[in-house]
Amino acid sequence: QVQLVESGGGSAQAGGSLRLSCVVSGWVYSTYCMGWFRQVPGKEREGVAGIDNSGSMVYADSVKGRFTISKDTDKNTLYLQMNSLKPEDTAMYYCAAGGAGYCYLSEFRFGYWGQGTQVTVSS
Repeated sequence: QVQLVESGGGSAQAGGSLRLSCVVSGWVYSTYCMGWFRQVPGKEREGVAGIDNSGSMVYADSVKGRFTISKDTDKNTLYLQMNSLKPEDTAMYYCAAGGAGYCYLSEFRFGYWGQGTQVTVSS
């Protein structure tokens, strides 16, 4: 059973930075596609960034140039570096893991989810 635990959320001023971490444990062998999603109450979950086992990355247009996804395989940890934060980045952020293959930002692509970490950006 794959387990994902996020950390690093919190509050930031607009223009500031935060780094989210996600530690993956369990059957890591199956987790070829890793991603970050976010959700605001009353809205659908939105894909933010994804990275596959080859290191290829995909980003939502709304975060391109500001967010960077990366992973440390030795530490089984996924990261999301968020720079130039905007109030509209405020959301609950979720780490997700999926099987092998092309990594695209649809929640149906991912079978394992963390509990989420809140990010709040003030203007």
